[in-house]
Amino acid sequence: MNKSELIEAVAKTAEITKADAERALAATLGTIVKAVSKGDSVTLVGFGTFKSAKRAARTGRNPQTGKEIKIAATTVPRFTAGATFKAAVSGKKAAKKK
Repeated sequence: MNKSELIEAVAKTAEITKADAERALAATLGTIVKAVSKGDSVTLVGFGTFKSAKRAARTGRNPQTGKEIKIAATTVPRFTAGATFKAAVSGKKAAKKK
């Protein structure tokens, strides 16, 4: 499913126009990106958590020459799927917490 197909599905499910669905999706994604880029995490219970993580500097290897290269430390986005999402994908029921 690509972005336009997602917008169409959201519009149909929510019974709103495609333009409204596109604005809602853009606002949602923009808000998530802005929060994660500031170092905050965004948790959607049952769906998952978006957060940033630091990746340490390391030594890599150029696949063409085999020469070692230094890869700088960086901050990268991470997504961790929630239990309900994982269960839906695997076809199993999510375990309930007691």
